[in-house]
Amino acid sequence: MATDMERALLIVLDSMGIGALPDAAEYGDQGSDTLGNICRAVPDLALPNLAALGLARITDLPLGEEAQLLPAKRQPGGGFGRMATVSPAKDTLTGHWELMGLITERPFQTFPEAFPEALIALLEQAWGTVSLGNEVAPGTEIIQRLGAEHIGTGYPIIYTSADSVLQIAAHEEIIPVAKLYEMCGSARRILDEHGFFVGRVIARPFIGEPGRFVRTVRRRDFSVLPHGETLLDVLAKAGRHVHAIGKIKDIFGGRGISSSRPTQGNQDGMVALREALDKIPAGLIFANLIDFDMLYGHRNDPQGYARALQEFDGFLPELLQTLTPRELLMIVADHGCDPTTESTDHSREYVPLLAAWGRAGSGCGGGLVDLGTRESLADVAATLGELFGLPVGHLAGRSCAAELRGERFAGGE
Repeated sequence: MATDMERALLIVLDSMGIGALPDAAEYGDQGSDTLGNICRAVPDLALPNLAALGLARITDLPLGEEAQLLPAKRQPGGGFGRMATVSPAKDTLTGHWELMGLITERPFQTFPEAFPEALIALLEQAWGTVSLGNEVAPGTEIIQRLGAEHIGTGYPIIYTSADSVLQIAAHEEIIPVAKLYEMCGSARRILDEHGFFVGRVIARPFIGEPGRFVRTVRRRDFSVLPHGETLLDVLAKAGRHVHAIGKIKDIFGGRGISSSRPTQGNQDGMVALREALDKIPAGLIFANLIDFDMLYGHRNDPQGYARALQEFDGFLPELLQTLTPRELLMIVADHGCDPTTESTDHSREYVPLLAAWGRAGSGCGGGLVDLGTRESLADVAATLGELFGLPVGHLAGRSCAAELRGERFAGGE
């Protein structure tokens, strides 16, 4: 019988931090604790299935006791722990790249006072039009404020945030989405050619009337390519299938991705996970659930964040029932985004590491191994690589595959 794992499901709960890292004060994030502070703001929050997979044992939070996974004697085996971020940043690209075994040595550029005029001039020359904005502003606010002028002039709206992003907003009836994507592509090339170390260019289409503008689901990210090899590249070289759900393909610039399914939020992401489990029999299914960060963390909405966590918690039993005892579910995060603080930025936090073997057809019990505090998010790549039986020693990270394997493979289960 084969000793390597055939399929793994890796889900990123985007921004679900679980407590400030020791260097959080250097980032202005002292006291940040995304999950803990949500629990304090929403005292009746119950996440019994995540708790049963070890989340409550990482954080010592009252997350509910009525898990629907299985009776205790048939619970799936696995492990739980928390992970630190080695890379000197707290953004989406850095977090996901480190999860895949690539450490970023220097942070991406941010623009707390907006972009330099020289860069704006290069963009406008390439596009053949002037632009509006060039501000640090929330996207929902700037389109309400400048949307009418944009409609009247046809000029695109440029803005940024605390993240390393250049965002371009346009009404879909003024600048068609395909044209907006072309403009973002040229912006990506200009940034790279002129030495701007910016993580993402983001297309932000919107629709509606003045005073009632809303962003559409046609957002698209144009990310800088990873500067080194990741687990996805290793899997691709080995002929293993990698299926990306949500913004994963954009985060890695499509590199190492065999197939992908963009999503329109968490609910659609869970639909995409169901589809993938039916259609992708082997390899890695890698998903990002974005609403935690985009809709609730950045908008300081702990109640909405709590509801989204409960919805995902209710989805967990279905996932574990679908996976076999030789297939692994891993749940992680990429950074924090505490919705209870004054900041609307990401926060420098530990993130959870929950791993559980599937339960379909399994009649024996498992046990949860305490994986402790991991030094790097890259331990995810090292662990998955070893379980897939692939050479990943050149990637960052320390594997916990031995702890997770236990007797499962040795006994031929």
